Amino acid sequence: MAIGFKDIKAKYRELFVVEKSPEEKNKPKDIKKMAKDFWYGKPHEERRLGDLYVGNTGLYKHREWRGVKDTMYYFNMIWLYNYAHMVTDIMKYGGGPQGVVTFAKGTMRYRWMGQTYLTVMHWFDRGLEGARGEAMKASAWHYRGMVSETIRQFMRMFEADKKLNGGEENETWKNTIAHNETLSGNIFYGWRDQLDDVALEMIPYFVSVHVNNHTVLNYIDAAQSIGLPADPCPMCQAEYGLFVQDDYPDYSPVMLTTNEACDGSVATSVLQDWFLNRPLYAMPQPMRYDDPLVQKNCQKEIEGAWKFVEENFGIKMDWDQYVKHAQSFNKLTEFEWEKWDVAANTPYYPITGVAQALYRIYYSQDGDRPIWHEMDAHVKRIMDKCVKNKIETFPKTRHRAIAWSCAPLYYSHWCTWAYNCWGINCVINMDSLMFDQYLRTDTYEHALEDLSWFNEKAPMRAMAVGGHEHILSLFDYMERFNCDMVIMYDQLQCKGMQGIHGVFEDEFRKRNIHAIWVPHALPDKRTVSRAEIRDIINDYMTTVMREEPLDPSLLDFDDGGSW
Repeated sequence: MAIGFKDIKAKYRELFVVEKSPEEKNKPKDIKKMAKDFWYGKPHEERRLGDLYVGNTGLYKHREWRGVKDTMYYFNMIWLYNYAHMVTDIMKYGGGPQGVVTFAKGTMRYRWMGQTYLTVMHWFDRGLEGARGEAMKASAWHYRGMVSETIRQFMRMFEADKKLNGGEENETWKNTIAHNETLSGNIFYGWRDQLDDVALEMIPYFVSVHVNNHTVLNYIDAAQSIGLPADPCPMCQAEYGLFVQDDYPDYSPVMLTTNEACDGSVATSVLQDWFLNRPLYAMPQPMRYDDPLVQKNCQKEIEGAWKFVEENFGIKMDWDQYVKHAQSFNKLTEFEWEKWDVAANTPYYPITGVAQALYRIYYSQDGDRPIWHEMDAHVKRIMDKCVKNKIETFPKTRHRAIAWSCAPLYYSHWCTWAYNCWGINCVINMDSLMFDQYLRTDTYEHALEDLSWFNEKAPMRAMAVGGHEHILSLFDYMERFNCDMVIMYDQLQCKGMQGIHGVFEDEFRKRNIHAIWVPHALPDKRTVSRAEIRDIINDYMTTVMREEPLDPSLLDFDDGGSW
């Protein structure tokens, strides 16, 4: 059937033209206000960000106009800057121009590369939607750090990958440590001068689901297709689905795993051992970790991991290297505490809830890397400016919320939507508070003790399955961060958190706390969609809080087919 000019014009209008309402069309023009809106951007209540979306996609008909200054900053220092640095990072970590070829081979070979990382700027757009001024700038630096470190990791994987190198075990393969994503890179500081460590699932699974929520569904289905049950955590299903689909790089002669944070992870390790068929060390994490006897056992497990690396690579742990990186990582921790202080006690904290949470989890699990220090320096300058000049970075805040339990990975940017639509400012997330441990280096015994504590405070461990006294520390953190609302993530396939659901309900009622339960299935958007999550928030805010939305265009829109 022939397509005429009218059809093309109609499709263009559907995709790219933001239609004005009849009221707006008939409204008399105010030239002075139009000029002000052009220069500064429309006020929060007039933005109508939801009108920018192409139906079903969540993609923009055109990018939002943030005013001249912020739009130019976004275009030059976020959009162009990151595209340019992504190319230079590929060459930097890929050994020069040859890195582009390696990148192309990896993109063609691995499903998660083509589906996810080629669309990464859309990740920025969603996470920074509606952000203005210093909040936009500081949050963008956190995203920049995560993108750069992601490139470093997958370029190291591809350079070493036997599957991309004709089955050859090259020198990079022989000098790379593979480990589980929830086994912190801090464990391997003693070899950072001679070996590199890359978390196996971090790039194919964890980061990818935040960028493109469709990617991991294939792996969940693959895991179930071989007869594995569908009721365990979808995170574990996605991780071993990578192996079922043969969609993981073969970049290391060894594998170190952990039971973080449940029996499902143990099953993942068993399957990884089966598929990888190479030396594997399992470093168990205790369920109730604050027992002195358990602490001693954990230290022995860490020493066992060190011995395993020494035996398989023939390289002794370098104590001076460990001290160097542990002390460097402590600087990141010190700045994190400084950020928490500003977030808890002032309205001048310039980082969105999603940028804060993702960055904190990423660098804590990854360990000390130069990029984190570079990004923290940028953010510190911005934060110091906000505090000094008393710049309110989220001026439309109605509620200061704390997000508790494990978050819906496929909708990590929901807190950006919550602020834009309802003025709910997600000040801190549970996962942001983990790994909260200073690493002493004055003696070997102190170093081992603190490193053990650090790994026992890993994601989901301390405050999800670490015992009810830790789970209920929520209320202490609410007070510390001056929060008046809880976003209670309800991971439907997490048996540990489901078992304490009623206790939370009792505590919320007893303390007269506004808590919104958000059901989800971690990386699987099919169980509870993003639209359903928004409906739950909308219903609570209208029926219980009796509030009106700041931006009504964000109440109801279809993004079922979007990244």
